[in-house]
Amino acid sequence: MAHLPNVEISNETWNETKASVVAVGVFQDKSLTPMASHINDAADGLFSNAIEMGDVKGKEGESKLFYIEGKRVQLLGLGKKEEFNQETIRMVAGHVSRSAIKNKIDDVAIECFSSEDDMCQAIAEGLVLGSYQFLDYKTKEKNIFELRSATVLGCEKEAVARGAMIGNGVCFARDLGNHPGNVATPSKLAASAKEIADQGGMNLTVFDRKEFTEMGMGGLAGVAQGTDEPPKFIILEYMKGGDEKPKVLVGKGLTFDSGGISIKGASKMDEMKFDMCGSALVLGVFKALALLKPELNVVGIIPSTENLNGAKAYKPGDILKAYNGKTIEVLNTDAEGRLILADGLSYASKHYDPEYILDFATLTGAMVVTLGHIATGIMGTNDNLIDNIGKASKTTGEKVWELPLWEEFCKQIQSSIADVKNMGSPPQAGSIAAGAFLKEFVDEGIPWAHFDIAGTAWGGKPSSLDPKGSATGWGVRLVLDMMDA
Repeated sequence: MAHLPNVEISNETWNETKASVVAVGVFQDKSLTPMASHINDAADGLFSNAIEMGDVKGKEGESKLFYIEGKRVQLLGLGKKEEFNQETIRMVAGHVSRSAIKNKIDDVAIECFSSEDDMCQAIAEGLVLGSYQFLDYKTKEKNIFELRSATVLGCEKEAVARGAMIGNGVCFARDLGNHPGNVATPSKLAASAKEIADQGGMNLTVFDRKEFTEMGMGGLAGVAQGTDEPPKFIILEYMKGGDEKPKVLVGKGLTFDSGGISIKGASKMDEMKFDMCGSALVLGVFKALALLKPELNVVGIIPSTENLNGAKAYKPGDILKAYNGKTIEVLNTDAEGRLILADGLSYASKHYDPEYILDFATLTGAMVVTLGHIATGIMGTNDNLIDNIGKASKTTGEKVWELPLWEEFCKQIQSSIADVKNMGSPPQAGSIAAGAFLKEFVDEGIPWAHFDIAGTAWGGKPSSLDPKGSATGWGVRLVLDMMDA
């Protein structure tokens, strides 16, 4: 666990704290935050002089280090005061953690820039996310340096602890996504689910290959035919909300994807270890639930397997039968994520009376073409649900964009020899075709939304919150905010 496990709060002043660096702020209009103003007075206008000389402009992302009374003081640009929001404070706090690690400083303190709960939560989220590193396979100690502690000065808000817990849920998801395929197997996902269940007092059910095959989960069973690695169908139940309907989260747990018989090209196939980031997102949410202990009912469902091209592997042209009885013509074995999700969505529809179902998957390369690494594509059947997702997206800074599920697209996945086929009309609207396919496995009347996180789960531009080459844990914060966890 190479990230901050918690964030402390303190009413110490800047010169009382024992932290190795103290971070304060300046806005683009050249106004200083309260603690920065006190330091400026104590240092005979040191900050004011730097501002007047043009060395400090207050732009968002700017950072200058000063040495005052034997302390390192980091002056952070906070941007335009009228645009200062949760995402700004989150990014700024992440920068404090990142720069501390870069300079081998193991403890930091940061001014509480706002007394509002959501802002206090955001500063803790940023500190934790910025502290994240994936070091599990580093063996040279000289390459390892971790941030050990962070304190928010001038804050007494429980929201700081909440933000740290949410950050830990995101980091849990990142760790799972970053592990290689020979470690993050379906059995590893099941073991992680058990760890969370034990911590949070949850119910856990895991079906193995024989069990889910006999239950009629032909999508998962078909994809799993080519691998000797034991596949799993994982169900986590967090039931602390009394009689309320459960919110159901379904995550794609494809722990390595070769493409099967429709094999992928060798270039970047190593990145297919990230094809289970949908399941990592779900487990990250449940990790946070175990820490936060909200009064909610939430169910997590993870169909998990590898997709390999062994002697028993399923083939293009095969017909599979999903858990809800619908038959599927397989036209491309590399369109496997939707096949295992079909069983997850069918199971959720049959065994629960959900408030809504959300599914998460690194599903289509077409989504990267459409939205790059900037936003997640969403589709759904309920306008209120889509609106709530959009509101949570604005709060957390995790961007989404809705794509249409018009009837014309839904017709494209109808098969002439089975109920549906696992491809639409290439090269048209591949991401929407995948969403149209999944819609077939959600019972009518259940609000449902699909998140295609192919572009946001990894591979984006590094930032103060997201390290280079790492799984991002995208969506954990959005889902928690949406559920008001």
